Amino acid sequence: MRIYKVLLLNILFVITFHNSYSQIDSLKAKIESYTASKHTKIGVGVLALERGDTLLIANDHHYPMQSVYKFHLALAVLHQVDEGKLTLTKEIYITKKDLHPNTWSPLQKKYPKGNIRLPLSEIINYMISQSDNNACDILFKLVPPKEVEQYIKQIGINDISIKATENDMHSEDWNVQYTNWTTPMAAVILLQKFYTGNILSKTSFDFLLDAMINSSNAANRIKSGLPDGTILAHKTGTSGREDDTNMQAAMNDIGIVTLPNGKHIAIAVFVSDSKEDDDTNAKIIADISKLVFEYFTTHS
Repeated sequence: MRIYKVLLLNILFVITFHNSYSQIDSLKAKIESYTASKHTKIGVGVLALERGDTLLIANDHHYPMQSVYKFHLALAVLHQVDEGKLTLTKEIYITKKDLHPNTWSPLQKKYPKGNIRLPLSEIINYMISQSDNNACDILFKLVPPKEVEQYIKQIGINDISIKATENDMHSEDWNVQYTNWTTPMAAVILLQKFYTGNILSKTSFDFLLDAMINSSNAANRIKSGLPDGTILAHKTGTSGREDDTNMQAAMNDIGIVTLPNGKHIAIAVFVSDSKEDDDTNAKIIADISKLVFEYFTTHS
């Protein structure tokens, strides 16, 4: 009798496992059908943090991250905080030369003359919650791109490249931005490691999560595809457009969504080398996020 029970349990497990993956394959088919007519390269990564369901679309491409990599930099800086090399209260001296005027920088707008001291925590908040480019490069002086890449690889994320600062990407060479790249899978696994892998202390984790939840960036992307009130911790990335072709190299969003049942999903959507307009690119991310949210609330 016991043997029959074991066999029955094994059969039920196989059926459940097969159904789970058949169902997520149906989600993948919906997303691929939706993106087929778009004039852009679209990469998608989805990972259910508690139960492990995974979906990947066009994962074999290297997507330019733009400001998404500020999340990676924040992790590396906070790792140094946890090691005692830095503190969140450490005051950083910021000169006028650190505050480039021709870039996205609420920090520069508030302190155009520079020559100020701000705690490390405030600079990280500027970088994550407001995607400040000058704050990013101030932090790169503490932990250079090469060291950020090394840290991300040390925690097990290999499909990643971080080479250029924000100032580097504002050079006349369009291709510099492509030296900072990731795959969708690398992005969602990094989100998983951040959320469930204890790579940061609780204090550093709570600090960064709060900054990501309170982000004022691009509410028309992942957030727009979610019901009002849904908790989203995310980081966006956006490029300009190439002069000759009007092509946009990147419009991205990665984040952790809290579902109505209290479970979580990591999602990353990369829209690359797009001939669509900005509103269409943002809507692509929102629509994919909506499909993902509806799937996981239905199949929870």
